[in-house]
Amino acid sequence: MFEHVETIQTTLEAITSTEGRLAVSAGVIALALVTGFVVAPIAVRRTVGYVGRRLRESEAGSILETIDEVTDVPFPMRAVIRTLQAVVLGTTGLLLLFVWDRPDLADRALDLLATVFPVFGRLVLTIGLLAGAIVGTRYLEQRLDEWLADATYVTAHQEGVVFRVLQVTIFLAAGLAALSLWPIDLGGLLVGAGFLGIVVGMAARQTLGSLIAGFVLMFARPFEIGDWVEIGDKEGTVVDITIINTRLRSFDGEIIVLPNDHVSSSTVVNRSKRNRLRLRLEVGVDYETDLERAEEIALEAIEGVDDVAPAPKPQIVPTAFGDSAITLECRFWIRQPNAHKKWTTLREAVHELKAAYDREDIAIPYPQRELSARPEGGFRLPDAAGPAQGSATVAGAGDELTYSESDRE
Repeated sequence: MFEHVETIQTTLEAITSTEGRLAVSAGVIALALVTGFVVAPIAVRRTVGYVGRRLRESEAGSILETIDEVTDVPFPMRAVIRTLQAVVLGTTGLLLLFVWDRPDLADRALDLLATVFPVFGRLVLTIGLLAGAIVGTRYLEQRLDEWLADATYVTAHQEGVVFRVLQVTIFLAAGLAALSLWPIDLGGLLVGAGFLGIVVGMAARQTLGSLIAGFVLMFARPFEIGDWVEIGDKEGTVVDITIINTRLRSFDGEIIVLPNDHVSSSTVVNRSKRNRLRLRLEVGVDYETDLERAEEIALEAIEGVDDVAPAPKPQIVPTAFGDSAITLECRFWIRQPNAHKKWTTLREAVHELKAAYDREDIAIPYPQRELSARPEGGFRLPDAAGPAQGSATVAGAGDELTYSESDRE
């Protein structure tokens, strides 16, 4: 089994007296306690400190500092010490079995260790690969942010796409490496994975559809993080684009999570894509108003609003003959549009238009209704009870309307 085990076994079995066995047992236990609880902690701390100093003084120092910042997890010194103590105590137990002439139990323990050690080693390596993949993706994300912070040719959306692709690649490589450590028939695994994929694909077709749609959105780029969009009946600012879903922040502060398959099948209106947005505002002027003068005053008022872009130039266009007024449509643009700027600009435009028309005595009419009656006799509402019960008469001359009623006697 292990080297020199037979030599140690022969030496310890030579001790046959009870006194000798007690003395050897006491010495082995004392040595184990000193080694495990005194020597091991000191040795681990000094070794870790020495290796850490040498690595930080070398070219790998910056990488170690970055890994420390990314993981934010201290070195598991206590776990290492406890592992060494467990090894020392296990070895002590085996030695005591040989001392007290129980080689059969010792052989069983050694056989068990010989079986468990390879599995334990593969398990540790598998966990190490997965942990390394997680640390590697975090390190990569931090480095991408630093490298592309001042790059004007790469947008935040493109950076997100690059990171997602590299993240999937790293985890896929780590998963394949972990599978290669275990005695697994990859051919049979692939066949089983094929059948499992069919079953899972039918059961989770919506999730898989969102996954595929997520990659399509990342490369098609109908919108980017920070854009003001309307997707179906939902509207807000894009705050995150993942492989599975897209998150919007509404103007009420709510977070809206939309599956990517829903996004890809809906109409997407991007109000930030061209970095400008045209607004429309309607105002009515009296039919007796000089229309050209009203247009000039409205144009001056709109141009006086702070957030209105000078180019393209604002336009005032008569669009309709209303019931009480001629409708003028004010068309103007804003730069770097967002919902707050849109409503603020419209509010200021309404105030400026109202103030300008008030200064120029231009009326903004409201709907009115003109009533008229027959000039002769009017019309009479008959009462079944006769005149004694009361009557109502509507009569008028010209535009005058009167109403009279006789009291009941």
